[in-house]
Amino acid sequence: MNAASSLPTPVVIATRESRLALWQAEHVRDRLRDELGLSASLLGMTTKGDQILDRALSKVGGKGLFVKELETALESGQAHMAVHSLKDVPMELPDGFVLAAVLEREDPRDAFVSPHYADVASLPQGACVGTSSLRRVVQLLALRPDLRIEPLRGNLDTRLRKLDEGQFDAIVLAAAGLKRLGLGERIRSVFTPEQMIPAAGQGALGLEVRSSSAGLLAALQRLAHQPSALATQAEREVSRRLGGSCSMPLAAHAVWQDGQMTLNAALGHATEPQQPLVKVALRAPVADADAALALGRQAAEALLAQGGQAYLPCGA
Repeated sequence: MNAASSLPTPVVIATRESRLALWQAEHVRDRLRDELGLSASLLGMTTKGDQILDRALSKVGGKGLFVKELETALESGQAHMAVHSLKDVPMELPDGFVLAAVLEREDPRDAFVSPHYADVASLPQGACVGTSSLRRVVQLLALRPDLRIEPLRGNLDTRLRKLDEGQFDAIVLAAAGLKRLGLGERIRSVFTPEQMIPAAGQGALGLEVRSSSAGLLAALQRLAHQPSALATQAEREVSRRLGGSCSMPLAAHAVWQDGQMTLNAALGHATEPQQPLVKVALRAPVADADAALALGRQAAEALLAQGGQAYLPCGA
């Protein structure tokens, strides 16, 4: 049996049911049709990460809460593949699962969103900024120690509504999500990677399948974008080496171009967000995944060598 004849028809795509997640799944469905000639349908699911909105993810099990139900659908045969925001995917996948492809990345930067202020420097003393990302908290406080950071959970529309209701002076969101939903006009400014290093995988979509789905795995690899894949492999390796989770304020961002990779990473203190950030910037030739992973490991070791070991939660 050749690979084409082993492909399911239609390909059932498991997805979260938020507006952004559905946009992402529909985008992949359209690419399967237009580029691979495959028909596909969506299986919308609500995950624990979508249901628990009154606590930070770091307190209730981390970003894996957004993918577990989708993996269960793959395991049971209800779905053949899942579409994830790569920054929500745990660094270690369960046995029997694999990332088939990383698609071309959207803008990986963080966006400053406010009805009244142009950027973080314009905020008044003691202004209230909404985010539940520990990574964003430590980097915001590094820029503006006077800010009051308050938790902000919910899907993108819910977060914008809370801002518009006056609960916050500003909020920080991923630029990619706003742009994908046609809400780019809500972005007042973007943080440069020098101001706020993005999360590992931010702005990229990952396609997950069962490792036994050989035909689908081979087909999906035709959608992979090498610069995005190599960059996110390096970023995720930094996190993997440090035991990365939502309870660790870790940032990593790489750019691969013309055979060279630049990787920036930062680590904040797990329980004392006012502590100075530990940062590293590396540049090296990278020709393949092994070299990207090696650079990620080098960055993680450099963070530890500069005092990052004391910043890890529970001495991890």
